[in-house]
Amino acid sequence: MSSQPRTLEAGSLPIKKSHNPWKEICAASIGNALEFYDLLIYGYFAVVIGKLFFPAADETTSLLLSVGTFGISFIMRPLGAIILGSYADRAGRKASLTVSIFVMMLGTAMIAFAPTYAQIGLASPLIVIVARMLQGFSTGGEFGAATAFMVEHADAKRRGFFASWQLSTQGLATVLAAGVSALLSYALTENQLDDWGWRLAFGVGLLIGPVGLYIRSQIDETPEFKKIAKAKPEKSPLKVVLVRDRINLLLGIGVVSGATAFNYVHKLYMPTYALKQLHIPATSSFLSAMVTGVVLMISAPVFGALSDRYGRFRVLSIAMLTIACTSYPLFLLLLTWPTVGTLMLVQSLVGLLIAACLGPIPAMLSDIFPTSTRGTGLALSYNFSVTLFGGFAPLIVTWMIAFTESKLAPSFYVMATALISIVAVLALGRRMARRGPV
Repeated sequence: MSSQPRTLEAGSLPIKKSHNPWKEICAASIGNALEFYDLLIYGYFAVVIGKLFFPAADETTSLLLSVGTFGISFIMRPLGAIILGSYADRAGRKASLTVSIFVMMLGTAMIAFAPTYAQIGLASPLIVIVARMLQGFSTGGEFGAATAFMVEHADAKRRGFFASWQLSTQGLATVLAAGVSALLSYALTENQLDDWGWRLAFGVGLLIGPVGLYIRSQIDETPEFKKIAKAKPEKSPLKVVLVRDRINLLLGIGVVSGATAFNYVHKLYMPTYALKQLHIPATSSFLSAMVTGVVLMISAPVFGALSDRYGRFRVLSIAMLTIACTSYPLFLLLLTWPTVGTLMLVQSLVGLLIAACLGPIPAMLSDIFPTSTRGTGLALSYNFSVTLFGGFAPLIVTWMIAFTESKLAPSFYVMATALISIVAVLALGRRMARRGPV
């Protein structure tokens, strides 16, 4: 099954890259890491935020409200994908990336300085909800514009490798967010962390946000988009994607489903799971998330390069099948030996599996959408899937554990979504094979 990238228009030749793409790739990657740091830090402090902004009669209800608010932000991701994805196809990748990081900074500032429920009552959780919606809107446009920017600056034969840096920098964001969380939980008492320490974690993102904004203002637009802009950009990229590319869009959503569910359950929710279900100290649970981030950061480009050599569909099919077969044993291992060492081992394997499935996906999705609608197609396929299967994953698995009274419940959710991905990958592979190289 071929995974070669589609050319700009039928019968046209691929654009030659005459410059070294690393400057633009690194600049986009750094900004991408800062964006996802702000996204992740909320999930890592879900327990604290639940107590301060969503107080309830019992701790489980408070946690459910907190992780539910995390999920609410994902409702905005499709809207961000529609607006910022279309903006990337009409005004350029650079313009969209600049807007997305500015909106993320605004949402982060609102949370960092938000008064607690004890101080102003119901207005407090409303501020947090609005801030999370702004962050969700921003992130919704980030993936499409950033991925399109990376692949369009890269050599056609190495798009898998360069696009995978999108996920590598998400690993970097995990390392940074988990590292800051671990440091604060180690250095501060529980009362200090609840009182003001958690604000420092959001403050870090707020301080380094302007750095990402400046970096993105200095990068060049992609050669492929410049050629489209000189011709005639699509007036309504959204309409074109929904009508002409609707089958690819639906299959793209399915492809991402298992990877994003596995990612959010293990990378984002695991510190909370380790703390509440395995009774592992907060510092150790955050360190385990750091391990996942380090492995993802290092190995994502490896699997991106493998997808260039052996094909996106082959690499992703094997990765998703492995996730479906190992999810239950990994959770069983944690419950049988609930130690810090076991958690570190499991999360190392998780980082490798996340890289294996998410590494090839950015280039795969880029391959199935032409330049004129690539930003919109990437943003919609990725963010609709993340919203449906990833954003509410912490809420779903928290509820599943409470309802089934089984600490193995998260593995069933991961397995179900992995099967959806396997079916979608096979269907998309056959579709692309029938149509010829894309």
